Amino acid sequence: MSVDASPEAPQVQQQSSLTTAAARNLATTTKSAPQMQEITSRWLLRVLPWVQTAGGAYRVNRRLTYTVGDGRIEFVKTGSQVRVIPRELGELALLRGFEDVDVLTVLADRCVQRDFGPGEVLAERDTPSDRIHLIAHGKVSRVGSGRYGDDTELGVIGDGDRFGESALLDPDAVWEYTAKSLTAGTVLSLSRTEFEAVLAGSPALQAHIHEFRSLPAQRQNERGEAEIAMSAGHHGEHQLPGAFVDYELRPREYELSVAQTVLKVHTRVADLYNQPMNQIEHQLRLTIEALRERQEHELVNNPEFGLLHNADFDQRIQTHSGPPTPDDLDELLSRRRDSEYFLAHPKTIAAIGRELNSRGLYPDHVDLGGQKVPAWRGVPILPCNKIPITKEHTSSILVMRTGEDNQGVIGLHQTGIPDEYQPSLSVRFMGIDDKALISYLVTAYYSAAILVPDAVGVLENVEIAGGRG
Repeated sequence: MSVDASPEAPQVQQQSSLTTAAARNLATTTKSAPQMQEITSRWLLRVLPWVQTAGGAYRVNRRLTYTVGDGRIEFVKTGSQVRVIPRELGELALLRGFEDVDVLTVLADRCVQRDFGPGEVLAERDTPSDRIHLIAHGKVSRVGSGRYGDDTELGVIGDGDRFGESALLDPDAVWEYTAKSLTAGTVLSLSRTEFEAVLAGSPALQAHIHEFRSLPAQRQNERGEAEIAMSAGHHGEHQLPGAFVDYELRPREYELSVAQTVLKVHTRVADLYNQPMNQIEHQLRLTIEALRERQEHELVNNPEFGLLHNADFDQRIQTHSGPPTPDDLDELLSRRRDSEYFLAHPKTIAAIGRELNSRGLYPDHVDLGGQKVPAWRGVPILPCNKIPITKEHTSSILVMRTGEDNQGVIGLHQTGIPDEYQPSLSVRFMGIDDKALISYLVTAYYSAAILVPDAVGVLENVEIAGGRG
């Protein structure tokens, strides 16, 4: 007896209509224009007032105000370069009362800039001292020797302070304490060798130093106050500290920067594949978008004119506890008048929101160009992903005032340039090479200027990682 266990063979469905896969060969595909993920809102480019810069340069003439006699040394910051104001060298005890601006300028020019990070030793106790350090920015701790040979904290010095002044005149000077940086910062150093070279060529300085050496020791201190006679309960007239107001002898000039690239398109692509979308047009559109992104990056980060590098030392503050708190934002606003915009990385804005929520606060929202954006105290908080985030997950928050009439921040460009495609952006045909490649030179010209120091403020070392536990 045999049993047929084989199942029934499946029946094949016969096709009764045209498949969609085959039909697509005759259909016209609906296509989007080329997309680009790099494009951002670029709020900085939108809110800056752009000023026509004929001649390719913009000079910022400032009234230079400084006070001799307040015990602190003041500096001028140009991009990443820092320079001591020559007359401010009169704060040094050995130069107190010396009025030859030309000699003071030579001394200022011979100061060497040094940028340091946290934890660096700037001077080692009991080692030879051959230079003076002027602190332009940052905090430095001084550790000396106690009564029984143990280390003792002598205090922290910061912006405008100095140490090592005796080394300029004493070849046997040694450091009396160890100076170690607590934060990142900048010092300007003048060596004994450079000082002696200027001294040898200036009879006026020689006479002043001779007079300084002849002063009784009990009439001086490290601040150079020996030449100002004061006494408690003094009756009669006495000299008050004087303020010197002058124009900057070297006004800052901002030259237009440039971003360029060469766009290349094969003639075969332009000839055969130019419908329904113009290949050159879309290649050019995406290239310009990339240039504008680079332009905003430079306006924030360029060492010569970027807002982060050009913010004045006095306008940089630190967070109270790390994360961006309402108190931090309030302090940032209190440093200037008419603050118009905050700029922060999107992750920093999220950290601001977490801090506000943890306190039961909610940010305002304001209308800016038809868009609702968060605000604090009525000042819009705008996203800018060009503000860097460090590997320690810290960033910065910028606040600024804009406009020439308001002595704020302005953008610089020049319109009317040859082959202009957009304001201050040109597209120039460069020809076709022997490989049949069409070339276009795409160029954007731009810069930014800070008209007065308090136009820009920076909240530094803002912690943005995580939230409250």
